[in-house]
Amino acid sequence: MTAWLATQRDWLHLERLPAYPPELNLIEQVWGNMKSTELANLCPDILGEVRIAAQTGPTRIGSNYALCDSFLDYTGLSL
Repeated sequence: MTAWLATQRDWLHLERLPAYPPELNLIEQVWGNMKSTELANLCPDILGEVRIAAQTGPTRIGSNYALCDSFLDYTGLSL
């Protein structure tokens, strides 16, 4: 591949990207927010408590337009 790419230099520009840029992944922002709110210091006795917290977080985030918009702003991406 490297040899072939070298022959395409006149028209092809390569740009190295990080293997995984979590700052561009919106779901990382959602998980981070949930971990600091619903899941913070959660020590459940039963699995149902985790399920409730996991359902409450996305509902809370999804109903807050400003919060969702802030996640998108953080990435620097646009719709």
